[in-house]
Amino acid sequence: MDQSSGRALRPTRKVMPEEARRHNRALVLQTLYTTTGLSRADLARETGLTRVTVSDLIAELIVDGLVVEAGLSKRAGPGKPATALEFDANAFQIIGIDLSGHSLLRGALMTLDGRVVSRLDVPLRGRTGEDAMALVDEIVDELRLAATQPLLGVGIGSPGIVDLAGVVLTAPNLGWTDRPLEAEVARRSGLPVVVANDANVAALAEHSFGGASSDMMLLKIGRGVGAGLVVAGTAVYGGAFAAGEIGHVVVGDDGSECVCGKSGCLETRLAAPRLDAALAGASSPAEHDAILREAGRWVGIALAPIVGALNLSEVVLSGPVQLLDGPLVESLIDTLRARTMAQFHGSVKVRMTSLGDDIVLRGAAAMVLSRELGVS
Repeated sequence: MDQSSGRALRPTRKVMPEEARRHNRALVLQTLYTTTGLSRADLARETGLTRVTVSDLIAELIVDGLVVEAGLSKRAGPGKPATALEFDANAFQIIGIDLSGHSLLRGALMTLDGRVVSRLDVPLRGRTGEDAMALVDEIVDELRLAATQPLLGVGIGSPGIVDLAGVVLTAPNLGWTDRPLEAEVARRSGLPVVVANDANVAALAEHSFGGASSDMMLLKIGRGVGAGLVVAGTAVYGGAFAAGEIGHVVVGDDGSECVCGKSGCLETRLAAPRLDAALAGASSPAEHDAILREAGRWVGIALAPIVGALNLSEVVLSGPVQLLDGPLVESLIDTLRARTMAQFHGSVKVRMTSLGDDIVLRGAAAMVLSRELGVS
Protein backbone atom coordinates (compact mmCIF):
# COMPACT_ATOMS: atom_id res chain seq x y z
CA MET A 1 0.00 0.00 0.00
CA ASP A 2 1.12 3.56 -0.69
CA GLN A 3 0.99 4.36 3.01
CA SER A 4 1.68 8.07 2.54
CA SER A 5 -1.46 8.56 0.45
CA GLY A 6 -4.02 7.78 3.12
CA ARG A 7 -6.24 6.21 0.45
CA ALA A 8 -8.66 3.37 1.10
CA LEU A 9 -7.19 -0.09 0.73
CA ARG A 10 -9.52 -1.06 -2.12
CA PRO A 11 -10.68 1.06 -5.07
CA THR A 12 -14.47 1.28 -5.30
CA ARG A 13 -15.38 4.01 -7.81
CA LYS A 14 -14.25 6.02 -10.82
CA VAL A 15 -12.09 9.12 -10.36
CA MET A 16 -11.21 12.25 -12.30
CA PRO A 17 -9.28 12.06 -15.61
CA GLU A 18 -5.91 13.14 -14.22
CA GLU A 19 -5.52 9.88 -12.31
CA ALA A 20 -8.18 7.82 -14.01
CA ARG A 21 -6.06 5.28 -15.87
CA ARG A 22 -4.03 4.16 -12.86
CA HIS A 23 -7.11 4.05 -10.66
CA ASN A 24 -9.27 2.27 -13.23
CA ARG A 25 -6.57 -0.31 -13.87
CA ALA A 26 -6.51 -1.01 -10.13
CA LEU A 27 -10.31 -1.11 -10.08
CA VAL A 28 -10.40 -3.76 -12.82
CA LEU A 29 -7.66 -5.77 -11.12
CA GLN A 30 -9.40 -5.56 -7.73
CA THR A 31 -12.64 -6.80 -9.25
CA LEU A 32 -10.91 -9.77 -10.89
CA TYR A 33 -8.88 -10.40 -7.73
CA THR A 34 -12.04 -10.95 -5.69
CA THR A 35 -14.42 -12.35 -8.35
CA THR A 36 -13.45 -15.06 -10.81
CA GLY A 37 -14.81 -15.81 -14.27
CA LEU A 38 -15.99 -12.33 -15.25
CA SER A 39 -16.14 -11.34 -18.90
CA ARG A 40 -15.21 -7.93 -20.27
CA ALA A 41 -18.90 -7.00 -20.34
CA ASP A 42 -19.31 -8.18 -16.74
CA LEU A 43 -16.37 -6.01 -15.71
CA ALA A 44 -17.90 -2.98 -17.41
CA ARG A 45 -21.13 -3.50 -15.47
CA GLU A 46 -19.34 -4.17 -12.16
CA THR A 47 -16.98 -1.18 -12.36
CA GLY A 48 -19.10 1.38 -14.20
CA LEU A 49 -16.38 1.76 -16.82
CA THR A 50 -17.11 1.73 -20.54
CA ARG A 51 -16.57 -1.49 -22.49
CA VAL A 52 -13.92 0.24 -24.58
CA THR A 53 -11.98 1.27 -21.46
CA VAL A 54 -12.28 -2.21 -19.97
CA SER A 55 -11.11 -3.89 -23.19
CA ASP A 56 -8.13 -1.53 -23.41
CA LEU A 57 -7.13 -2.17 -19.79
CA ILE A 58 -7.57 -5.93 -20.10
CA ALA A 59 -5.33 -5.99 -23.17
CA GLU A 60 -2.65 -4.18 -21.17
CA LEU A 61 -3.05 -6.50 -18.16
CA ILE A 62 -2.80 -9.60 -20.35
CA VAL A 63 0.47 -8.30 -21.81
CA ASP A 64 1.71 -7.66 -18.25
CA GLY A 65 0.85 -11.25 -17.33
CA LEU A 66 -1.59 -10.30 -14.57
CA VAL A 67 -4.76 -11.45 -16.34
CA VAL A 68 -5.40 -14.55 -18.45
CA GLU A 69 -8.29 -15.65 -20.62
CA ALA A 70 -9.82 -18.81 -19.16
CA GLY A 71 -12.25 -20.23 -21.68
CA LEU A 72 -15.91 -19.35 -22.05
CA SER A 73 -17.75 -17.55 -19.29
CA LYS A 74 -20.29 -19.69 -17.41
CA ARG A 75 -22.40 -16.64 -16.63
CA ALA A 76 -25.70 -16.73 -18.45
CA GLY A 77 -26.50 -13.96 -20.91
CA PRO A 78 -27.92 -13.30 -24.37
CA GLY A 79 -25.87 -13.67 -27.52
CA LYS A 80 -22.51 -15.29 -28.11
CA PRO A 81 -20.77 -16.73 -24.98
CA ALA A 82 -18.14 -14.34 -23.69
CA THR A 83 -14.55 -15.10 -22.66
CA ALA A 84 -13.95 -15.51 -18.93
CA LEU A 85 -11.05 -13.62 -17.37
CA GLU A 86 -8.94 -14.59 -14.36
CA PHE A 87 -6.41 -12.80 -12.20
CA ASP A 88 -3.17 -14.81 -12.46
CA ALA A 89 -1.93 -15.16 -8.89
CA ASN A 90 1.17 -16.99 -10.13
CA ALA A 91 2.34 -14.28 -12.52
CA PHE A 92 4.65 -12.71 -9.93
CA GLN A 93 5.99 -13.59 -6.50
CA ILE A 94 6.43 -11.48 -3.37
CA ILE A 95 9.03 -11.64 -0.62
CA GLY A 96 7.51 -11.23 2.83
CA ILE A 97 9.60 -10.78 5.99
CA ASP A 98 8.49 -10.89 9.64
CA LEU A 99 10.96 -9.27 12.06
CA SER A 100 8.69 -9.48 15.11
CA GLY A 101 9.89 -12.82 16.47
CA HIS A 102 11.90 -13.07 19.68
CA SER A 103 14.31 -15.76 18.46
CA LEU A 104 13.71 -16.03 14.70
CA LEU A 105 13.43 -13.70 11.73
CA ARG A 106 11.05 -15.28 9.21
CA GLY A 107 10.86 -14.89 5.48
CA ALA A 108 8.68 -16.39 2.76
CA LEU A 109 8.25 -16.35 -0.98
CA MET A 110 4.55 -15.95 -1.82
CA THR A 111 2.18 -15.86 -4.75
CA LEU A 112 -0.03 -12.83 -5.39
CA ASP A 113 -2.88 -14.40 -3.40
CA GLY A 114 -0.67 -14.86 -0.33
CA ARG A 115 0.09 -18.57 -0.74
CA VAL A 116 3.51 -19.48 0.66
CA VAL A 117 5.81 -21.08 -1.93
CA SER A 118 8.93 -21.39 0.23
CA ARG A 119 10.11 -20.33 3.68
CA LEU A 120 13.31 -19.23 5.33
CA ASP A 121 13.82 -18.90 9.10
CA VAL A 122 17.01 -17.29 10.38
CA PRO A 123 17.97 -17.50 14.08
CA LEU A 124 18.32 -14.05 15.61
CA ARG A 125 20.62 -15.12 18.48
CA GLY A 126 20.34 -11.73 20.12
CA ARG A 127 21.86 -9.85 17.21
CA THR A 128 20.99 -6.16 16.97
CA GLY A 129 21.97 -3.08 14.98
CA GLU A 130 24.04 -3.76 11.87
CA ASP A 131 24.17 -7.48 12.66
CA ALA A 132 20.37 -7.66 12.59
CA MET A 133 20.35 -5.65 9.34
CA ALA A 134 22.74 -8.18 7.81
CA LEU A 135 20.20 -10.93 8.58
CA VAL A 136 17.48 -9.01 6.74
CA ASP A 137 19.75 -8.71 3.69
CA GLU A 138 20.51 -12.43 3.92
CA ILE A 139 16.80 -13.32 3.87
CA VAL A 140 16.13 -11.07 0.87
CA ASP A 141 19.11 -12.46 -1.08
CA GLU A 142 18.24 -16.11 -0.44
CA LEU A 143 14.57 -15.69 -1.32
CA ARG A 144 15.48 -13.80 -4.49
CA LEU A 145 17.51 -16.81 -5.57
CA ALA A 146 14.61 -19.13 -4.74
CA ALA A 147 12.08 -17.14 -6.81
CA THR A 148 10.60 -18.96 -9.80
CA GLN A 149 8.67 -15.94 -11.14
CA PRO A 150 9.46 -12.22 -11.44
CA LEU A 151 9.37 -10.47 -8.08
CA LEU A 152 6.75 -7.80 -7.49
CA GLY A 153 8.46 -6.47 -4.37
CA VAL A 154 9.42 -6.97 -0.73
CA GLY A 155 7.11 -6.41 2.25
CA ILE A 156 8.51 -6.21 5.79
CA GLY A 157 6.72 -6.17 9.14
CA SER A 158 8.97 -4.70 11.83
CA PRO A 159 8.45 -4.31 15.56
CA GLY A 160 8.52 -0.80 16.99
CA ILE A 161 7.35 2.54 15.62
CA VAL A 162 7.58 2.82 11.83
CA ASP A 163 6.76 5.98 9.89
CA LEU A 164 5.05 6.17 6.51
CA ALA A 165 8.38 6.26 4.66
CA GLY A 166 9.42 2.92 6.15
CA VAL A 167 11.84 4.42 8.68
CA VAL A 168 11.98 2.40 11.90
CA LEU A 169 11.93 5.24 14.41
CA THR A 170 12.53 2.90 17.31
CA ALA A 171 12.73 -0.87 17.65
CA PRO A 172 14.56 -1.60 20.93
CA ASN A 173 14.56 -5.37 20.45
CA LEU A 174 16.54 -4.97 17.22
CA GLY A 175 18.65 -2.07 18.45
CA TRP A 176 17.35 0.25 15.74
CA THR A 177 16.69 3.98 15.99
CA ASP A 178 15.77 6.11 12.95
CA ARG A 179 16.69 3.21 10.65
CA PRO A 180 15.62 3.89 7.02
CA LEU A 181 14.86 0.22 6.53
CA GLU A 182 12.67 0.60 3.45
CA ALA A 183 15.24 2.72 1.61
CA GLU A 184 18.16 0.49 2.62
CA VAL A 185 16.56 -2.75 1.46
CA ALA A 186 15.36 -1.12 -1.77
CA ARG A 187 18.83 0.22 -2.52
CA ARG A 188 20.57 -3.07 -1.85
CA SER A 189 18.03 -5.32 -3.56
CA GLY A 190 16.90 -3.12 -6.45
CA LEU A 191 13.29 -4.14 -5.68
CA PRO A 192 10.25 -2.14 -4.59
CA VAL A 193 10.04 -2.34 -0.79
CA VAL A 194 7.40 -1.40 1.76
CA VAL A 195 7.90 -1.51 5.55
CA ALA A 196 5.36 -1.07 8.35
CA ASN A 197 4.81 -1.95 11.99
CA ASP A 198 4.15 -5.67 12.44
CA ALA A 199 0.73 -5.22 14.08
CA ASN A 200 -0.40 -2.91 11.27
CA VAL A 201 0.85 -5.46 8.77
CA ALA A 202 -1.10 -8.20 10.54
CA ALA A 203 -4.26 -6.07 10.36
CA LEU A 204 -3.78 -5.72 6.60
CA ALA A 205 -3.45 -9.50 6.35
CA GLU A 206 -6.81 -9.94 8.06
CA HIS A 207 -8.34 -7.34 5.76
CA SER A 208 -6.97 -8.96 2.60
CA PHE A 209 -6.89 -12.68 3.38
CA GLY A 210 -8.79 -13.23 6.62
CA GLY A 211 -12.21 -11.89 5.70
CA ALA A 212 -12.16 -9.13 8.32
CA SER A 213 -14.66 -6.30 8.25
CA SER A 214 -13.73 -2.77 7.17
CA ASP A 215 -13.89 -1.53 10.80
CA MET A 216 -11.66 -3.74 12.89
CA MET A 217 -8.79 -3.92 15.34
CA LEU A 218 -6.21 -6.66 15.35
CA LEU A 219 -4.54 -7.21 18.72
CA LYS A 220 -1.15 -8.90 18.30
CA ILE A 221 0.25 -10.58 21.40
CA GLY A 222 3.74 -12.01 21.65
CA ARG A 223 6.83 -10.72 23.39
CA GLY A 224 4.98 -7.41 23.49
CA VAL A 225 1.44 -6.22 22.78
CA GLY A 226 0.43 -4.08 19.81
CA ALA A 227 -2.59 -3.43 17.64
CA GLY A 228 -3.45 -2.50 14.09
CA LEU A 229 -6.57 -0.58 13.08
CA VAL A 230 -8.59 -0.51 9.87
CA VAL A 231 -11.44 2.01 9.94
CA ALA A 232 -13.78 2.61 7.00
CA GLY A 233 -11.50 0.43 4.88
CA THR A 234 -8.44 2.58 5.59
CA ALA A 235 -5.43 1.69 7.73
CA VAL A 236 -4.97 4.08 10.67
CA TYR A 237 -1.40 5.11 11.61
CA GLY A 238 -1.80 8.18 13.83
CA GLY A 239 -0.05 11.55 13.85
CA ALA A 240 3.15 10.13 15.36
CA PHE A 241 2.79 6.75 13.57
CA ALA A 242 2.01 5.06 16.91
CA ALA A 243 -1.69 4.23 16.53
CA GLY A 244 -2.25 0.83 18.10
CA GLU A 245 0.55 1.05 20.69
CA ILE A 246 -1.91 -0.18 23.26
CA GLY A 247 0.60 -2.31 25.15
CA HIS A 248 1.89 0.71 27.03
CA VAL A 249 -1.48 2.02 28.15
CA VAL A 250 -1.66 1.81 31.95
CA VAL A 251 -4.69 -0.28 32.92
CA GLY A 252 -4.04 -0.61 36.67
CA ASP A 253 -0.92 0.17 38.68
CA ASP A 254 -0.19 -3.01 40.62
CA GLY A 255 3.54 -2.33 40.75
CA SER A 256 4.36 -4.47 37.71
CA GLU A 257 7.27 -2.69 36.03
CA CYS A 258 7.19 -2.36 32.25
CA VAL A 259 10.12 -2.04 29.86
CA CYS A 260 8.85 1.44 28.95
CA GLY A 261 9.57 2.66 32.48
CA LYS A 262 5.99 2.86 33.71
CA SER A 263 4.18 0.28 35.80
CA GLY A 264 0.81 -1.36 35.28
CA CYS A 265 0.91 -1.29 31.47
CA LEU A 266 -1.30 -3.75 29.61
CA GLU A 267 1.87 -5.43 28.34
CA THR A 268 2.85 -6.39 31.90
CA ARG A 269 -0.36 -8.43 32.14
CA LEU A 270 -0.75 -9.71 28.60
CA ALA A 271 2.63 -10.23 26.91
CA ALA A 272 3.19 -13.95 26.30
CA PRO A 273 6.32 -14.26 28.50
CA ARG A 274 4.48 -12.59 31.41
CA LEU A 275 1.46 -14.86 31.02
CA ASP A 276 3.63 -17.96 30.69
CA ALA A 277 5.49 -17.04 33.88
CA ALA A 278 2.25 -16.46 35.78
CA LEU A 279 0.75 -19.73 34.55
CA ALA A 280 3.88 -21.64 35.54
CA GLY A 281 3.05 -20.81 39.15
CA ALA A 282 -0.56 -22.02 38.95
CA SER A 283 -1.23 -24.83 41.40
CA SER A 284 -4.44 -26.12 39.79
CA PRO A 285 -6.46 -25.99 36.55
CA ALA A 286 -8.87 -23.60 38.26
CA GLU A 287 -6.05 -21.19 39.14
CA HIS A 288 -4.67 -21.54 35.60
CA ASP A 289 -8.01 -20.48 34.11
CA ALA A 290 -8.42 -17.69 36.67
CA ILE A 291 -5.11 -16.14 35.57
CA LEU A 292 -6.23 -16.18 31.95
CA ARG A 293 -9.64 -14.75 32.79
CA GLU A 294 -8.01 -11.91 34.73
CA ALA A 295 -5.77 -11.14 31.75
CA GLY A 296 -8.84 -11.12 29.49
CA ARG A 297 -10.58 -8.72 31.85
CA TRP A 298 -7.70 -6.25 31.61
CA VAL A 299 -7.72 -6.50 27.82
CA GLY A 300 -11.43 -5.74 27.83
CA ILE A 301 -10.87 -2.72 30.08
CA ALA A 302 -8.27 -1.38 27.65
CA LEU A 303 -10.31 -2.10 24.51
CA ALA A 304 -13.76 -0.95 25.65
CA PRO A 305 -13.09 2.80 25.10
CA ILE A 306 -11.67 2.07 21.65
CA VAL A 307 -14.59 -0.15 20.64
CA GLY A 308 -16.98 2.45 21.99
CA ALA A 309 -15.31 5.45 20.37
CA LEU A 310 -14.85 3.87 16.94
CA ASN A 311 -17.90 1.57 16.96
CA LEU A 312 -15.71 -1.29 15.72
CA SER A 313 -17.38 -4.31 14.15
CA GLU A 314 -14.63 -6.79 14.97
CA VAL A 315 -11.67 -7.45 17.25
CA VAL A 316 -9.24 -10.11 16.04
CA LEU A 317 -6.62 -11.71 18.29
CA SER A 318 -3.26 -12.95 17.02
CA GLY A 319 -0.84 -14.81 19.26
CA PRO A 320 -0.34 -18.07 21.14
CA VAL A 321 -3.59 -20.02 20.79
CA GLN A 322 -3.05 -21.89 24.06
CA LEU A 323 -3.05 -18.56 25.91
CA LEU A 324 -5.69 -16.60 24.05
CA ASP A 325 -8.37 -19.01 22.83
CA GLY A 326 -10.44 -20.03 25.86
CA PRO A 327 -10.90 -18.37 29.24
CA LEU A 328 -9.01 -15.22 28.16
CA VAL A 329 -11.14 -14.41 25.12
CA GLU A 330 -14.34 -15.37 26.98
CA SER A 331 -13.48 -12.92 29.76
CA LEU A 332 -12.55 -10.27 27.18
CA ILE A 333 -15.98 -10.57 25.54
CA ASP A 334 -17.79 -10.41 28.90
CA THR A 335 -15.83 -7.29 29.88
CA LEU A 336 -16.50 -5.53 26.56
CA ARG A 337 -20.21 -6.21 26.91
CA ALA A 338 -20.23 -4.92 30.49
CA ARG A 339 -18.37 -1.70 29.61
CA THR A 340 -20.01 -0.65 26.33
CA MET A 341 -23.59 0.09 25.25
CA ALA A 342 -25.22 -3.13 24.14
CA GLN A 343 -27.49 -1.23 21.75
CA PHE A 344 -24.54 -0.09 19.65
CA HIS A 345 -21.65 -2.40 20.51
CA GLY A 346 -23.26 -5.64 21.65
CA SER A 347 -22.70 -7.25 18.27
CA VAL A 348 -18.94 -6.65 18.11
CA LYS A 349 -17.27 -9.88 17.06
CA VAL A 350 -14.19 -11.10 18.93
CA ARG A 351 -12.26 -13.99 17.40
CA MET A 352 -8.86 -15.55 16.85
CA THR A 353 -7.18 -14.98 13.52
CA SER A 354 -7.47 -17.79 11.00
CA LEU A 355 -4.07 -16.94 9.49
CA GLY A 356 -1.95 -18.43 12.29
CA ASP A 357 1.78 -17.73 12.52
CA ASP A 358 1.93 -16.54 8.89
CA ILE A 359 -0.19 -13.47 9.54
CA VAL A 360 2.66 -10.92 9.31
CA LEU A 361 4.18 -12.63 6.27
CA ARG A 362 0.85 -12.57 4.45
CA GLY A 363 0.27 -8.98 5.52
CA ALA A 364 3.64 -8.09 4.04
CA ALA A 365 2.41 -9.54 0.74
CA ALA A 366 -0.79 -7.51 1.04
CA MET A 367 1.24 -4.30 1.42
CA VAL A 368 3.21 -4.98 -1.75
CA LEU A 369 0.05 -5.90 -3.65
CA SER A 370 -1.65 -2.68 -2.59
CA ARG A 371 1.30 -0.42 -3.35
CA GLU A 372 2.31 -1.99 -6.66
CA LEU A 373 -1.06 -3.07 -8.09
CA GLY A 374 -3.62 -1.13 -6.03
CA VAL A 375 -5.46 -4.26 -4.86
CA SER A 376 -5.91 -6.02 -1.55
